[in-house]
Amino acid sequence: REAWLRNRTGAIVGRVTADRFGWEVGDRIPIEGTIFRTRSGPTWEFTIDGIYEAGTEGYDTSTMLFHHEYLMEANDQGARFVGQYVIRVDDPARSAEVAAAIDTRFANSPAETRTSTEQAFLQGFADQIGNIGAIVTAILAAVFFTILVITANTMAQSIRERTNELAVLKTLGFTDRRVLMLVLIESLALAVAGGTVGLGVGWLLIGLGDPTGGFLAVFLFPTRDLVIGGVLVVLLGFAAGAVPALLATRLRIVDALRKV
Repeated sequence: REAWLRNRTGAIVGRVTADRFGWEVGDRIPIEGTIFRTRSGPTWEFTIDGIYEAGTEGYDTSTMLFHHEYLMEANDQGARFVGQYVIRVDDPARSAEVAAAIDTRFANSPAETRTSTEQAFLQGFADQIGNIGAIVTAILAAVFFTILVITANTMAQSIRERTNELAVLKTLGFTDRRVLMLVLIESLALAVAGGTVGLGVGWLLIGLGDPTGGFLAVFLFPTRDLVIGGVLVVLLGFAAGAVPALLATRLRIVDALRKV
């Protein structure tokens, strides 16, 4: 940090960006500006003085930080300006209140502000290519419905093929409730097996790295989503086995054995 503060052209980059371009501390890197140019041309020279890591999971480590004074002194427009400020709030619970106070302070001024949380700021970049949340939700809903239909059909076919076996179980004294539980457990086992494989493969693939090449600032598989996936798998198992299980309980022994 001290080296960066002393170096006018110094920069600190996040781990994601450093790994993407193979940068290390001490490297001298040229970056060609497409919006801001130096007085001598489009190329800006920086020295990597540090690489920052994520303190918590989900924190953006794709950013490059450099001195504002360097930009102001070297840009070819000769203007002094600020694009954004990063503010740390002592009490996160008051973030919305603080943001509203800042925007009110600069309302109807030549430099109006729009204050938001870091998460909302990053979401704004993602929304530039569309409502990713709605797109993913629609795809997952279609996938969930398809899996539900396939699993339910598999269970129904299994019950039809084992009608005589269920009749024998009832003849041996199995109650309707026990038959119901057997069918539901089988359906649940089928759903859990498939869901475990799917969630496991997804978790492993995401752990291999970001396939977007850094386009998405944060790319991870939160534990919360893993738990939600597990709950959906269990619900899928019960939903797919509900109808076949009810049909199995209503099976009459005489009619079933007659089909043997």
